[in-house]
Amino acid sequence: MISRIRNIGPGALVTAAFIGPGTVTACTIAGASFGYALLWALVFATLATIILQEMSARLGVVTQRGLGETLADLLSVSIFRWPLIALVGLALYLGNAAYEAGNLSGAALGISAIAGESDAVFKGAVLAIAVLAAGLLLAGSYKQIERALLSLVAIMALAFAATFAIVRPDFGSMLAGMLVPRIPADALLTVIALIGTTVVPYNLFLHASAAKARWNGAEDLSEARADTSIAIGIGGIIAILIVSTAAASLFAAGISVESAAEMAGQFEPLFGSSSKHLLGIGLFAAGLTSAITAPLATAFAMTEILRLEGGQKSFVFRAISLSVIVIGAGVALAGIRPIQVIVTAQFANGLLLPIVAAFLLYVMNQESVLGRYANGALANVLGFGVLLIAAGLGLRLVLRAAGLM
Repeated sequence: MISRIRNIGPGALVTAAFIGPGTVTACTIAGASFGYALLWALVFATLATIILQEMSARLGVVTQRGLGETLADLLSVSIFRWPLIALVGLALYLGNAAYEAGNLSGAALGISAIAGESDAVFKGAVLAIAVLAAGLLLAGSYKQIERALLSLVAIMALAFAATFAIVRPDFGSMLAGMLVPRIPADALLTVIALIGTTVVPYNLFLHASAAKARWNGAEDLSEARADTSIAIGIGGIIAILIVSTAAASLFAAGISVESAAEMAGQFEPLFGSSSKHLLGIGLFAAGLTSAITAPLATAFAMTEILRLEGGQKSFVFRAISLSVIVIGAGVALAGIRPIQVIVTAQFANGLLLPIVAAFLLYVMNQESVLGRYANGALANVLGFGVLLIAAGLGLRLVLRAAGLM
């Protein structure tokens, strides 16, 4: 997985990982249900992703080590070593298993949009995609199809951009939505999902490993920062376009989103009857790409944290990656509405984000590891600001669910 970095920047990998079916679904629902009101959440999520992923890339570039192995070394002298390792491992593993359920559901939803929306088609597609992802991982041949899948995702992103130009969104409302934070009634879960689908915890581990493979040391840090900011910024713009397109087409027409066909409705002003095929192919490609990346990233992170040797061909590495697929497929087949599975998966990652971000900030403040490249005051203010906002939103939802708000 990491060898492909020679041809594509780590920032682009992070962007490709979060522009998946979860982003398309969560952003479409946000626009269709609340218009432009939640655009501020995506602005925050994009800036938060750049802030945290810059730290992860800096760690990989400067130390030539991954986040998992660095964390394991730092915790090795702590009396709380195993409880803390268990906490970050559990957060990462459960979050990625939930994310995998969303990936498989999203890819299957894409197939359903083309072949016909029925329970049998959806479940058959989930099983087929899970088997395909597992087979590609075991054979090590996922690299051969990755570029084609990423190209299809890029085509879907361009389709959103073209449709955005056609539907002529209300730019005044867009600007207000981006600059004025507010949470309409019943929108808190969607806000957390928008954050969770953009600031993906496993990407923090993936980025450090990718950066150390791409660059050789601190002298490359400016290039790594530019790669991170530009690629993730483009991803954030794509997400904002999806919300705005849905707001201008679906929200304006009073159309709620319960299926892939309704999601495809935002393409109709430009693509007409071909809309469901375009969305279906894009969701399938995005879902399958993420369905491969999430298990791989989990296995890389867990083997680093537990200091397990053997690489991608070891039994433990394969067992971890395959178990993520199996759990994800089980959740996707549990009979819950596909769109609900996808949004809930992003929501789960949003709740788990503060845990992983806290460990990242701990690592980035260790001068014994990073020397003069450890976090300064500004980086800490921004990083802890992201952590506190994400944790505050999650706590607010928990308190509301408990009837305390």
